Amino acid sequence: MWLSGTEPATARSDLKLRFLLSVLFLPFFALCTAGFAVWAALAPAHGAPSSGTLTVFAVGCGVLTLLAAADLWVVVRRRRTEL
Repeated sequence: MWLSGTEPATARSDLKLRFLLSVLFLPFFALCTAGFAVWAALAPAHGAPSSGTLTVFAVGCGVLTLLAAADLWVVVRRRRTEL
């Protein structure tokens, strides 16, 4: 990556955008986690998609939920200390 030399030494990300994205995607990923988990529990044994695939999607969405929650916590904490 080419740097021009005018970048600030202590550059920070846009906290407002990170806050907005975390607030939007935290409930979305939580609902997806619950939806995939319920779908996996109710899926027939030899159906398509399989319950194993749906479980992987539920776990993946659960991880994304945790990441969004952690990012929201960091952003809120940083915004409180910067005020």
